[in-house]
Amino acid sequence: VHASLATGPRQNDGTFYEIRTYDVKPSKMKEFVEMFNKHIHLRAAHSEMVGLWTAEFGGMNKAIHIWKFDNFAHRAEVRKAVANDKEWQEKFISPVLPFLNKQNNEIAYLVPWCELGKPAKEGGVYEMVTFQMKPGGPALWGQSFRAAISAHLNTGYTKLIGVFHTEYGLLNRVHVLWWNENPDSRAAGRHYAHEDARVVAAVRESVRFLESQQNMLLIPMPCSPLK
Repeated sequence: VHASLATGPRQNDGTFYEIRTYDVKPSKMKEFVEMFNKHIHLRAAHSEMVGLWTAEFGGMNKAIHIWKFDNFAHRAEVRKAVANDKEWQEKFISPVLPFLNKQNNEIAYLVPWCELGKPAKEGGVYEMVTFQMKPGGPALWGQSFRAAISAHLNTGYTKLIGVFHTEYGLLNRVHVLWWNENPDSRAAGRHYAHEDARVVAAVRESVRFLESQQNMLLIPMPCSPLK
């Protein structure tokens, strides 16, 4: 975490991230994961995949994947290329679409004071915490939100991967992606953090701007760049 807080939701360049969530039919989840692991290299040949996970807690039969784009023109070019990629369409899209109950996507920027991180080592679990903030954007709640994130980081129990602020989708939403060695170390760390006076004070300040929050524990697929 670095740099000064900006009042806007984005970095200085046009780079953004597409966060996709697929709700999969329960009877098809195993087959869906197998297909993704087998064929995702065809899709990843067109643009950078950040990570691909399945939800363990906080959601069932969900797959979450994050893609990086240089700008909106880049995404348009990629989408056109993907639509024209016969091998990808025939081997993955056509057979997998019947497996899905619902698809959702969001466009988000990393907040200006955060760079995309990497886990301390391969393995472990990820936690995506989603905060629905009050309207007004980072100009209203950015400083308090950053202080709460920094307070958790300073306890040392978790690794920050990224803080994403939505541009399209449900607005005033922030996704914070954390890495932990395992669910038990995460639970122990959270317990310790909630007894830290600095964390308590920072969180108490930031919740003034919070409408709701939820989280998911995510397990990386074998093909995920973030493992």
